[in-house]
Amino acid sequence: MRKVIFTGVLIFMAVFNFNGAFAAQVDPMDSSDFVILTDVIPDLILEIRYYSTYNFAGERIDGYNAPIAIMTKEAAQALKSVSDELVKKGYRLKIYDAYRPQRAVDHFMRWSETEDTSMKPYFYPEIDKSSAFEKGYIDRKSGHSRGSTVDLTIFNMKTGKDVDMGGTFDYFGQRSHPDYKEITKQQQKNRMILCEAMLAHGFKPLSTEWWHFTLKDEPFPDTYFNFPVE
Repeated sequence: MRKVIFTGVLIFMAVFNFNGAFAAQVDPMDSSDFVILTDVIPDLILEIRYYSTYNFAGERIDGYNAPIAIMTKEAAQALKSVSDELVKKGYRLKIYDAYRPQRAVDHFMRWSETEDTSMKPYFYPEIDKSSAFEKGYIDRKSGHSRGSTVDLTIFNMKTGKDVDMGGTFDYFGQRSHPDYKEITKQQQKNRMILCEAMLAHGFKPLSTEWWHFTLKDEPFPDTYFNFPVE
């Protein structure tokens, strides 16, 4: 409960959720409920695309000050269960992105308004970049900023290669849809290996991106954090 004084009158203010219960406000700059993923899952492979220049914007994205992956404690523990299951089958998880600060999403918005199309052949050859938000390939408020969403694939320890998913990370097109049919049966099977493991441990998929999963019981469903990845 907060106290606010207007013209000498003491007013008590409380913040309530839609059920009328008290809801604590969360500081979007508070990282205390987050962990570095490799501290929880040491055998992760990291390929943090937004720390590099190999992404649809062609430059390092605001807020990515280190090539690490961060998630809420709850999401990290659930992902560890996924990793433990897949390691037994000869796979390791490769992370492209996890927690994404709101400042990074703001960077995406600014990028969409520029004339730069240098990465179009690799990530969005089928669409005009100005339509990326309209078509749902980028959101102005990303689930990643809530801290319990991850972009990932699987790495085959026997072959020493990423598993062939029939499409690349962050490709803006129907090929990225999990149920896309114009890929081989093996590629479809590979997508299901990842999806089934994620579903079994509390994550839900996204209909437009085979690599994107969110913890069903995410701890901060209404908070979009903005502390940097560092």
